[in-house]
Amino acid sequence: MKNLFRLKVANLKTTQFSKRFLFSVFFSLFSIVSFSQIKDTTKVNQLDEVLVSAIRVTTKTPVTFSDLDKKDIKTRNLGQDIPILMNYLPSVVTTSDAGNGLGYTGIRVRGSDATRVNVTINGIPYNDSESQGTFWVNMPDFASSVQSLQLQRGVGTSTNGAAAFGASLNMLTDSYSDKASGEISSSYGSFNTFKNTVKFSTGLMNDHFEIAGRLSVLKSDGYVDRASSDLKSYFLQGTYVGKTTLIKALAFGGTEKTYQSWFGVDAATLESDRTFNAAGMFTDEFGNIRFYNNQTDNYQQDHYQLHWNERISENWSTNLAFHYTKGKGYYEEYKEDQDFADYGLAPIPAAPTVNTTDLVRQKWLDNDFYGTTFSANYKEDDWDVILGGGWNKYEGDHFGEVIWARYASQTELGDHYYDDFASKTDGNIFAKANYQIADKWSLFGDLQLRNVTYKANSPETGLVDDNFNFFNPKAGITYELSKMNSLYFSYARANREPNRTDYENGSPKPERLNDFELGWRYLSDKVKLNANTYYMGYKDQLVLTGEIDNVGAPIRANSGDSYRLGLEVDATFQLSEKWVLQPNVTLSQNKNKDFYFTRDGVLQNLGNTNIAYSPDVVAGNRLGFTPVEDFQISLYSKFVGEQYMANIDSEGSKLDSYFVNDLNVSYEFRPKSIFKSILVSALVNNIFDLKYVSNGYFYTYDDDYSNPPAITTIEGAGYYPQAGINFLVGLSLKF
Repeated sequence: MKNLFRLKVANLKTTQFSKRFLFSVFFSLFSIVSFSQIKDTTKVNQLDEVLVSAIRVTTKTPVTFSDLDKKDIKTRNLGQDIPILMNYLPSVVTTSDAGNGLGYTGIRVRGSDATRVNVTINGIPYNDSESQGTFWVNMPDFASSVQSLQLQRGVGTSTNGAAAFGASLNMLTDSYSDKASGEISSSYGSFNTFKNTVKFSTGLMNDHFEIAGRLSVLKSDGYVDRASSDLKSYFLQGTYVGKTTLIKALAFGGTEKTYQSWFGVDAATLESDRTFNAAGMFTDEFGNIRFYNNQTDNYQQDHYQLHWNERISENWSTNLAFHYTKGKGYYEEYKEDQDFADYGLAPIPAAPTVNTTDLVRQKWLDNDFYGTTFSANYKEDDWDVILGGGWNKYEGDHFGEVIWARYASQTELGDHYYDDFASKTDGNIFAKANYQIADKWSLFGDLQLRNVTYKANSPETGLVDDNFNFFNPKAGITYELSKMNSLYFSYARANREPNRTDYENGSPKPERLNDFELGWRYLSDKVKLNANTYYMGYKDQLVLTGEIDNVGAPIRANSGDSYRLGLEVDATFQLSEKWVLQPNVTLSQNKNKDFYFTRDGVLQNLGNTNIAYSPDVVAGNRLGFTPVEDFQISLYSKFVGEQYMANIDSEGSKLDSYFVNDLNVSYEFRPKSIFKSILVSALVNNIFDLKYVSNGYFYTYDDDYSNPPAITTIEGAGYYPQAGINFLVGLSLKF
């Protein structure tokens, strides 16, 4: 029965992926045809940047940021997720559950975890509405469809979706192409990792229409035992280009099947068997230790976006977008000695004393996310004004099924043993402006009103019906010392609602952040330098406690008052025509004020403690050498200082510092016929084979074992080891 069920699920998933891909094709084609009668008036250049202009910044804005574009990552884009490709940006720390950058990956910026990093795609929110996290595993190889991205550190400017409490990341997908083109890319590497990608563009047909797309397949065994990934994704885009009009219809998404690897290992196992994975482990009827072969996470997510950009006049331009995201999937696990009553299973008449059983269960999530975003931009002389906002609705169903039980009962397998629901509405409006008040002085102002309504009902969250109204002002000033030097100062406030996991673990409060940034920018022909200091003061910050839930998601708790104080410096030095040096370093203090913790049954004031997962030193560097044109050698280096996994400064919660180096070599041939270019690239990660840990978890519990009874606090930790030396090699053919 179990095998038959799996076969049905596999066939169903394949059928659903095919149907959704065909629908995506129809969606894009229909949208192009629908707008084919739009009249052109005045010729303009590419309007793609308008898709994200409402939330992106330039050097004239008093905001700290870094940019990456397609050429910056093309030689390293061999299958690893976007967070891994961003690893060498300032203040960024990344990790991978599987240990090799595929599957479930994570990112932290200035010590803030992924739930606090606002992510948008073409201005559309991507963060999951309930968890507020970003699950890159649902969009494998998305980097192959990204034209550029911008990471704003701190609060940044007003954006759509979840508030930025550590950073905001906005991505712009591929621009349209004037000429027809195609691309075939393949890569292979350690742990039986491979990626195959096919891209195409029709070019502008009749000077107005383009259809472009991508299909990708990625597979990997992972560094950790059984931490395999089986990933597929697609990207389809239809574009209409007029003299004042750009219309894009996009459909993209992916399906993933990953073997669970979110449990980590304890300290002893880390030393003896660092790739050990406890997921799926059970004892069979003969007393043998075995591993369930389908302890997997399965999910499909499809995104649909429609953008209409219009340049009304030389001064006015507008953007209107509609979006819809469908997500559905489950994780499957083997559970031992489960009570019948917990699953609504009926007792066995022939054996009334049997009330527990081994079983296989699936926990499902079926959700819909839809809405609109809009903006209008006015530019004239000294003014640059943007008015915008968005409205988004999330609806999610959570339910569980038992698909197999060792001891059968009269209850039908497959019935739901729980049904929960959740809904969230998120609306905001903002107005922002840059005003050049004098030759060397410019002012920046940004006001946002945001309303969030969240409703949920489950045994874990209880009945939730919360409504939040947030006012988020921002202001700053930029002074141009000279053509090469400028200074800026800014203040920004952000407010943020709790997520689903927060409600499951108590009665959380919304959190508030006041962010102060003071920076200096220097730009010359051979040197580009950015330096800034920041002070981020939090009220009721939802800090990571170090603990994780049963699916590896981090647990958070309000910490009262806390702050992050730091200095960030990043630079580019063109040492010669062949050599370039790009270092960055962040020095910081990250503290909870007067942190209270119950140890050995006594509530204690621990004073100022370190905020979990917030290293005091984070540094990166790229040393690039171009001996001849189109031949590039780059050494990437990353140092992450020691960090605590909890907020109580326990030595048992400390992660050691690490210094990792990657080597990237590429050569691009440019033949005169058949192919436009042939790119050969190789990436050797962790070239010095360092045995390091980039992430982990920490927990405490009270144990009453003494005589007479006494409460003793017990500590424990788990670790996510990363791969030693490993490689990826790739070949990309463009025609």
